[in-house]
Amino acid sequence: MHIGIDGLPLLTPLTGVGHYTLELARALASMAPTDEFELIAPRPPSLAAAEKLNQATAANLRWVQSKRWRLNRYWWGAGLPLHLRRGSLDLFHGTNFEIPFWDKRPAVLTIHDLSSLLHPEKHEKRLATRARRRLPLMVKSAAMIITPTESVKREVCAHLGVEASKVAVTPLAPRTVFRKIECEQAIETRKRLGIRDDFILFVGTIEPRKNLLTLARAFDEILRQTSLRPQLVIAGQEGWLMNDLFQFINSAGIQDDVCFTGYLGDDDLRDLYSSCTLFVYPSLYEGFGLPPLEAMACGAPVITSRIPPIMETVEGAACLVDPANAQELASAIVRLLEDPGAREDLSRLGARQVRNFTWERTASLTLEIYKKVLGLTE
Repeated sequence: MHIGIDGLPLLTPLTGVGHYTLELARALASMAPTDEFELIAPRPPSLAAAEKLNQATAANLRWVQSKRWRLNRYWWGAGLPLHLRRGSLDLFHGTNFEIPFWDKRPAVLTIHDLSSLLHPEKHEKRLATRARRRLPLMVKSAAMIITPTESVKREVCAHLGVEASKVAVTPLAPRTVFRKIECEQAIETRKRLGIRDDFILFVGTIEPRKNLLTLARAFDEILRQTSLRPQLVIAGQEGWLMNDLFQFINSAGIQDDVCFTGYLGDDDLRDLYSSCTLFVYPSLYEGFGLPPLEAMACGAPVITSRIPPIMETVEGAACLVDPANAQELASAIVRLLEDPGAREDLSRLGARQVRNFTWERTASLTLEIYKKVLGLTE
């Protein structure tokens, strides 16, 4: 097989979809050495993505930069279709909700979640409008659709009118860098970032659906109602619609106890996952919920949301709370901060649960989808 993969998610600092695209491409190339894989984009990859691609030893994975530079502004409608017309790909995989217009070869489409459709108020208006207009066209054009959980599959079928037989589930996985290290090894990282010994960690882009305002309210209640004095560390790049969060932190007077690290690389994240007292992820909506698994891989006890996709991912290995209830979240945090034995139990359960997820498994399932689309299965 000769497979083209959307390289656009690798042009900017790597976050969820970028990591998915990169890890999947590397695992595909490793597991199918007789097949060819191309990451296609109009510009070079980001420095971090380029470094990781250079580390890949697979000769059957390469970066292809389109020379249709005059049409890059219209990538999906003109630049990419014209580029593909000159190539010999068997199939194109759109890893980020998009596949090219005007291309007759079969395409596989990954839909990570339906947040922009189901919760448009949590997104910038232009992105929500784009999703509302384009997603129905994408799912109609795709030969097969991939989702990360059964929960998202059900949403795609219900809200976009897709037959269940057209949607396949391929779970994600933590990157191999995420493994438990001793707390002493993380001291320099914490010192550089201004992080205390006792801290609660959140990892993710700062955006409304991550529900950080509820986390900040729960944290404020802990500081006001108990003698506990942990630090709240929020690790992730700034996203959109964040003013309410920052205003609350300042008005509550807790800014000295909240640390925003900004975007962090994998080594720094591993150090924080491994040395935090608790990892808390109170998201209102997810397609999969990868950060809780990353935290589990590093030995952190996890508190997260009682919502279907995350429940499907973590099963019984995390403390689950109603993400809309700040008091319930605060109570769960206090209970675990005061009970080292409960934290150890969650760490042990998490380490067992995370073993069920590997990029090799994800790649194997994805290869089967490619073969099905191309009629190569028996």
